[in-house]
Amino acid sequence: MDSPNLEETSTEENDMEAPIVNKKRERYTTHFPGAVKTSAYRFDGQGNYFNKEWDLTEGQGKEFCWYHVELPRSNQKLALAAQYLIDVLCPPLKLYDILALVSNGPFIGNIDGALVFRVNSAGPAASKFTHRLAARITENNIITVALGRVSRLGFSTTRHQPLLSDIPSVESPHYRMGSAVGAGAMAEEGSKTGGEDHHQQPDVTVIREHVLEFLLTMNHSEEADNPVPSRMSYLLVHIIDTHVDHLQDIVAKLEMDLDTTEIELDNGGYILKKQMLDDRRFPKMHLNLQRLLQVIAHGEQVFPRVKEKCASKPWFASEDIIALEVLVGRLGRLKENVGFIANRVTAIQAGLDSWQAEQINRKLYYLSFLSMIFLPFSIVTGLFGMNVGGVPWTEQNNPALKDGFMNVLLICGAILLLLLVVFGAVPLYTHLYAWRKRQASKRIWSSTRRSFTKRGTDVHNGGYLLL
Repeated sequence: MDSPNLEETSTEENDMEAPIVNKKRERYTTHFPGAVKTSAYRFDGQGNYFNKEWDLTEGQGKEFCWYHVELPRSNQKLALAAQYLIDVLCPPLKLYDILALVSNGPFIGNIDGALVFRVNSAGPAASKFTHRLAARITENNIITVALGRVSRLGFSTTRHQPLLSDIPSVESPHYRMGSAVGAGAMAEEGSKTGGEDHHQQPDVTVIREHVLEFLLTMNHSEEADNPVPSRMSYLLVHIIDTHVDHLQDIVAKLEMDLDTTEIELDNGGYILKKQMLDDRRFPKMHLNLQRLLQVIAHGEQVFPRVKEKCASKPWFASEDIIALEVLVGRLGRLKENVGFIANRVTAIQAGLDSWQAEQINRKLYYLSFLSMIFLPFSIVTGLFGMNVGGVPWTEQNNPALKDGFMNVLLICGAILLLLLVVFGAVPLYTHLYAWRKRQASKRIWSSTRRSFTKRGTDVHNGGYLLL
């Protein structure tokens, strides 16, 4: 939303009306100074724009004004956001205007001759997946309310070459890793060539890794490339376009994070998977996707009706109607893409749940094996520990029964050996059979290779090779 401070050339009528509105607004003191970020612009209808005071006046003739309110991304109640809007927009707006702009859910309608629409999703304001956009439109004035900063929303009259048009160059890996040896080798190589290659290279821009990661999430041009609107309808299309671009940036960033997570899962071990399950990363991601789908669904409901209502306005250009149709189509494709991502998240979560169930089953198997071993021992010790008469080998002073304890140990060892044979024979046979099969395959491959080698020698000696 940053823009250069240019001299504002206003008409005499604006100079006469502005003090009146300002005097009217001086009756209301600001209760939340600095709580929201506000921006006000005036467009002359000829491709130029100027910063202006926050007086909420409408443009005259071909001029039109834009007032933008940026709500903070913090864990706040919806009523507090309404108080912020009342503080900066009243007067001239009424209470029903504020409620129409700040409430959750989709809405579009005419209020006091102005077209009002909103695409506000429910959820915590601090979440980047919670999106809100509302606008109040007249022929020469538009008031917008957004949650947080929306990229590419502003304009710039600076005619410098954008970053995307520069000749890029990557950062040297030696300097990035801080390798002095690598840097010295590069300097030595440069001294051998006499620095000719350095002088012969054109002007390039070094692109760092984190800058590339940011640019990969962008599906649009830079803010400086935005043309300044020359009509009110184009300004509305620009606002909705940046809304769709912002949603597409979130989806692109989510896809990159999901790709990185899949690579980590493939290369990670037990600790990483356990941490992801404990953090509930994929259920939270699925919840964020549902919020994003809700925003897109609201846009699919509201923006076609905005196009229908604006088509009957005499000041709305026909080419801007076509642009709104294109934006509605983009929302449909974006909704399909978010659905694919949701299916990927569900599949990854199902894989983690299967892995967790496998870990639990393995632990239960070990526990069952230990219980299987010690259960017969418990039976034996329980039988010989009964405080009744007639239990063998329990006469402590009888010399004929001095080997009773050793006999009990031998019985327990025999039971253990029997269990190991019964339950260990099948896995042992499986491993032995697989090993013998691998050895047989190696012998067959070795003999086949020697046979082909011998036949190749016979070919060189005048024989032939049957294929």
